[in-house]
Amino acid sequence: MRPEHLFPPDAFRRYDEGDDRDFYRYPRLTAHLDEAACAAVTQLLREELPPGGRILDLMSSYVSHLPPEVSYGYVLGLGLNEAELRLNGQLHEWLVHDLNREPALPLPDRSFDGAACTVSVQYLTRPIDVFAEVGRTLRPGAPFVVSFSNRCFPSKAVNIWVSTGDREHLALVRRYFELAGCFTDIRALNRSPHRWLSDPLFAVVARAR
Repeated sequence: MRPEHLFPPDAFRRYDEGDDRDFYRYPRLTAHLDEAACAAVTQLLREELPPGGRILDLMSSYVSHLPPEVSYGYVLGLGLNEAELRLNGQLHEWLVHDLNREPALPLPDRSFDGAACTVSVQYLTRPIDVFAEVGRTLRPGAPFVVSFSNRCFPSKAVNIWVSTGDREHLALVRRYFELAGCFTDIRALNRSPHRWLSDPLFAVVARAR
């Protein structure tokens, strides 16, 4: 039985089941979080990702939110829009790759020291397969940082995400890690800025076995 079958039948369907490559055909150079929440993402990545390491930025765009003062040995961005990836000055290399069409990553085993997926996990239609692939590419003990807020493109987010709230999202992403079977030390975090009317920020962080 595939892990997704443990969820309701339509959990990973979306209102818009059209080709994601068409939806992201044109660059969306807009902030998906407000300034305070963006700073919270950067601080989280500063704490979790190893300086000098090889970093995988999953579902990347024109910005990776990595701390600007930290030097990483290599940052690879995977995303759907080539124009956005080209504009991302934090990437050493980028790759256009649709994880919903092909969850398998064209990357060697144990080749990264850390990975991040920032405010995009809600769009994955085969999240457990993707998490397992990320685990395969990480060296033992390497962190995978999955952060999210309450914003999304609702037509492209999966049903189980748009029909639940923040607390359920934390539990859901934690479950993705558990079912992937290759992570340990799973931590659910509330890193929301202490500012009135700021976007909330949540994360689940785990380490590869």
